[in-house]
Amino acid sequence: MPLFKRKSSLDASADGPRRRYLKPAVAALAVVAVVGSLVGYRATQASKGDGKKPDAPVTLQFTPADVATVEVRELERSIAFSGSLAPLVQTTVRSKVPGELNRVLVREGEAVAAGALLAQIDTADLQSRLDARVAALEEAKARLDIAEKNRENNLKLLRQKFISQIAYDTTQSTYEGSQASVRSEEAQVMIARRAMEDAAVRAPFAGIVARRMAHRGEKVGIDSPLFALVDLERMEIEAPAPASEIPSIRAGQAATFRVDGFDGREFEGRVERINPTAEPGSRSITVYISVANRDRALKGGMFAKGRIVLDRTAAATVIPATAVRKEAGQDFVFTLEGGKIARRPVKLGFVEERQGLVEVTGGLEKGLTVVSARVSGLKAGVPAVLKPAAEPKAG
Repeated sequence: MPLFKRKSSLDASADGPRRRYLKPAVAALAVVAVVGSLVGYRATQASKGDGKKPDAPVTLQFTPADVATVEVRELERSIAFSGSLAPLVQTTVRSKVPGELNRVLVREGEAVAAGALLAQIDTADLQSRLDARVAALEEAKARLDIAEKNRENNLKLLRQKFISQIAYDTTQSTYEGSQASVRSEEAQVMIARRAMEDAAVRAPFAGIVARRMAHRGEKVGIDSPLFALVDLERMEIEAPAPASEIPSIRAGQAATFRVDGFDGREFEGRVERINPTAEPGSRSITVYISVANRDRALKGGMFAKGRIVLDRTAAATVIPATAVRKEAGQDFVFTLEGGKIARRPVKLGFVEERQGLVEVTGGLEKGLTVVSARVSGLKAGVPAVLKPAAEPKAG
């Protein structure tokens, strides 16, 4: 009898499915073993890393452009204005007598002195009128001489009682009428001579010819425009201002402005007067600002933009307005103190929009360094340093 029994075909068919189920189970156990070993390795590494120190906090670095120093200085309150420049003294030179222009001596842009001859009107007709008036005056004087002699003779006859008082009064009346005629003719001669003088068109003041409106050979009448003359030494700006600002504006207040084309040059002026009525459409009130223009750099019609200084504060602690932050209704600033960022609450006062400064009435001292750049995420206690300004490269 054999020691081992040969398996039947039935037993062999039963072992096949068993082997098929064992193989996936063995593979799953192997995966679990590998994952467990990895978890254990990481746990071991984590347990080893628990003894390391935490990373040091990052030190913030600021450039000089990111910070500002608390200063003590004056602040000014002002309002903006804009308007066109115009010469304060300007006129249109007109003809005072009719006639033909036989000479025109100036052109646009020429500077003239006071009393300088600008043009000459033909005087032939005016001279004839003057001669006629002079002749009439001589005739009136001759009649006066006759009347005066008759009056003297009749006065002697009256004293001798050779003529009546009525006869003498008639002679006296003729004499007085002759005197009046002489005075009238003298006035007419003065008018004729003045017309001769007015034929020479002269500058009423020193200035610059802005426009020539007549030419040689033209016929002009009385009051015909000939030249536009301006004086650029004093200019004026007509600037509309809101009616709400007028109570703060007074004559004599300083004003500064700029004009395009002068490379940022700042001009000065002052409030000369204020219009008493508002413009119907805009409800604004015109303010007149006078400007000294001794170098005659400014011209009429240029557009000016500037500010009127309403008042100035006393010396106060100021910082840039960009350094102020607000949280929960509280104003505060970040400062650099002892190599760290500090947070300081502040009390604010006057704000100067022109230079972007704000007055600090409490919370800061002169000389402190505040963060003026709009950097987000700053916290008190974080290390911070100020980097020195980069030196320009040679060459």
